[in-house]
Amino acid sequence: MAVTITCVEDARAFEGQDVGVSDWVEIDQARINQFADATDDHQWIHTDPERAKRELPIGSTIAHGYLLLSLFPSLIDQFVHFVGVERAINYGLNKVRFKNMVPVGSRVRLRIHLLSARKRAGALQLVLSNRLEIEGETKPAVVAETVAMYFFKEDAGG
Repeated sequence: MAVTITCVEDARAFEGQDVGVSDWVEIDQARINQFADATDDHQWIHTDPERAKRELPIGSTIAHGYLLLSLFPSLIDQFVHFVGVERAINYGLNKVRFKNMVPVGSRVRLRIHLLSARKRAGALQLVLSNRLEIEGETKPAVVAETVAMYFFKEDAGG
């Protein structure tokens, strides 16, 4: 079920609640390699399937933790729709932990809980508790508290 946010008051109605869960997304080697190219992080645990098969306990390459973290905005967009927003800005992270490896070929999804929704600096500031789950695993890949700012068009945003 999608949530629609048109102003600060809409967001405040979800404080202290689970907001939603994204669809599953496959983490394939092509995505991992693209991220490695974009960030110059070509560590073999991510980009060398043959070596990973021989030397990693799980027998395959794994996704970069920051690749997984970078998926959060697009996954949130699957189930939270902002109406009247001119721009959104990642403001920061309060806490991030990479709790479990994500082997190539795994599927992940994002579950969020709204910790707070406040008007700040002319914007809606959301603090979210995020949990990136791995299909078939009980231990999540990533847990993170994120802070984002949503600037509504003039005459919106409550």
